[in-house]
Amino acid sequence: MFKKVNRSQAKRQKRRQKKRVPWIVHIFNHQCFVTYITGLYSCHWKTKQERKPRCGPCCCSWREQLFYPFLVISSCLSVVLLFVWIETSNEYFSFDWVVFLGTGFWFFWSLVLLSLFGILAAYSSLLLVLGFLLIWEGNELQLHWSHKILTLLVIGICTFFMSIVSIYWKDRWLTFGLSLKIFAPFIHLSSITVMVILSWPMAFYLIHLEHEARMRRHKMTWYERRVKKFSILTKLRAIQVAIGLPFFIIILYLYLVPLGTYSPCIQEKDKLGPKPDFFGHRGAPMLGPENTMMSFEKAVENGVTGLETDVYLSYDEVPFLMHDNDLRRTTNIKEVMPNASLTSAAFFTWDFLSTLNAGKWFIQSQSKPFYNMKPLSEADREKARHQMIPKLSDLLELAQKEKKFVMFDLNAPLRKHPLRHRFVRRVVRVILESKIEQHLIYWLTGFDRQFVKLKAPGFQQVGRLYSIERLTKENITKINVDYKRLFYSGLRDYKAANITINVYLVNEPWLYSLAWCSRIHSVTTDNIKLLRQIKHPYFFMTPSYYMFMWFLMDGVSTVLIVAIFYFHWWRQKKKEKALESSSSQDTEILPKGKSKNQKASNLSIEPPSRILESPWTLKSLYPALPNRIKKHPGPRQFLVAPKKADSKPEPVKETTKPEMPAKGNIRQLIPSEAFEPIQTPTWTATREATLQTVLPASEANEPTISSREVPHPETQHKGMPIIESSPESSLKMISSISYISLPSFRLSSEKE
Repeated sequence: MFKKVNRSQAKRQKRRQKKRVPWIVHIFNHQCFVTYITGLYSCHWKTKQERKPRCGPCCCSWREQLFYPFLVISSCLSVVLLFVWIETSNEYFSFDWVVFLGTGFWFFWSLVLLSLFGILAAYSSLLLVLGFLLIWEGNELQLHWSHKILTLLVIGICTFFMSIVSIYWKDRWLTFGLSLKIFAPFIHLSSITVMVILSWPMAFYLIHLEHEARMRRHKMTWYERRVKKFSILTKLRAIQVAIGLPFFIIILYLYLVPLGTYSPCIQEKDKLGPKPDFFGHRGAPMLGPENTMMSFEKAVENGVTGLETDVYLSYDEVPFLMHDNDLRRTTNIKEVMPNASLTSAAFFTWDFLSTLNAGKWFIQSQSKPFYNMKPLSEADREKARHQMIPKLSDLLELAQKEKKFVMFDLNAPLRKHPLRHRFVRRVVRVILESKIEQHLIYWLTGFDRQFVKLKAPGFQQVGRLYSIERLTKENITKINVDYKRLFYSGLRDYKAANITINVYLVNEPWLYSLAWCSRIHSVTTDNIKLLRQIKHPYFFMTPSYYMFMWFLMDGVSTVLIVAIFYFHWWRQKKKEKALESSSSQDTEILPKGKSKNQKASNLSIEPPSRILESPWTLKSLYPALPNRIKKHPGPRQFLVAPKKADSKPEPVKETTKPEMPAKGNIRQLIPSEAFEPIQTPTWTATREATLQTVLPASEANEPTISSREVPHPETQHKGMPIIESSPESSLKMISSISYISLPSFRLSSEKE
């Protein structure tokens, strides 16, 4: 009854504890965390994942060690490719346009690749982090075969796209370099922060390797230290150098990298140039259909300095505005004349071109040119729906009215066109007939430039990225260049020669800020509405402020890294001292009554906290013991979970004086050399130490064992008679005492 009451009380206490503990602790605990990361990494979902001890510098097989670098490579390649693609978002429209020319289907293919690269980077980085967490938890790395195949596939995909970019789109790497220029100070400070975070696991692993090497060296003999196991210590030191040396080299490089860093946005405020002017690229293509009068009017409303466009000549010699060679993307040619959709726009007459609609495609969601366009108002949608292909004279009339500059690319007609060799003269005649002021024309075409200078001396001649000598010889004071050319010294030589620079095509705020800090005079843009709102260049800072942040981050990071390494070293030392103190306490506990003939043993005699193994076989010590007693020792043999006690066992208070058996009824126990304790596992050593305590050595042929009955604590009732000891019961008692915690009972030997 007493036992049932105790069990019911224990159940009630457990229920109360469960009610006190929140439900989230039962679900999201450490065991759940280890099981989750192991399942994600190795696809082995187990309800119980035992923590494995750290058996060496790397808890994984040689196959996993060989494959883990591939995981690191895939993560690095995918992250670099994703960063390059994000930083080149200024070129998304150009990429989608090139794909459209090949497929005939307009879609945001750039966003598809952006999503793909993001998934690849997230997947490979997640596997890398999971592997690191498993190493941190001390578990073996067992990457599933499907993850290995996907990792190799990630490496192949990233290598393929990087090779495509390197071969067919080399300018992308220049954009990547420009982004590093403007983001260099912030990448530098962020990298130091990341290294401080990484110093925590790095310090933990290096200190752990140092502790393991020291422990192995301490346990080795002189011969093993010099000859046999010297390779193990060498491997541990090599791993420490291979891990720690690159870490500290990177830290040192980050501390000194500002000495060789150049960023155009780090300069004094008084040296910052004026805000660059804007040229509307095909008008304002985010606010209206490109190369239509609505688009140019929207650009004028947003305060552009000039208007940029593309000019073709029709078959009947009428200059009109069109960017693409054919009419598929920006007109309804497929509805009017499907068979002629691939024909060059220059082979149609103006009478036919003037009937085509050039605005319906813009209001359709599946064919809008930019993914970040804002929705149009109902009035703008109605206006865009009725836009037609404009003539060059219409644009010149608007520019003359608003006093805006006009710059255009003049596309040479194809063969069999009537104006194949006279297209420049025809366009100059149309411009002069429009009565526009000549200084408003930025003449960009290099073909037949001498005729243009002769017929229209007021035109402002604009060149490409020619040499300064050629520009000076041809009397050209303005150039129109790609923004990627800012990578090469920021075009400082042209600015020093007082040449006005216009860069195209700038749609991102960070690129516009870079042009502003580089003292560029004007930019050609599609995103006029966003860029005109910038009042100050992004990522701008003075040299003194950057130097202050540099020294501050270096000092704080150094202190934090040293503190992290010292903390791990101190915690490891604390653990070692705790282990040494516990081992010294174990060696101090020696069996009492040890005779001179008994040899000393270096084994710990402290009993385990809970003994769960089967009882000893005392056949060698007591050959005459009946099998009935050996197999059925009786109810006194039971398991005990002792309470924590001091190193010195407390004597049991005796209420009755134990009866001493007669001298002739006691079996004589003589210790011999055959039972000398040797180095065995811990549980064997504990039992032998227990037996030595229960059966102490005595003088020759005169041992006296004082025994006492110890009833089971749960089965003993009040008033139970005390059983007198006898030779047989004494032997039973000895076998049962091996299961009882020694600090609770004591047997003493006396001499007669």
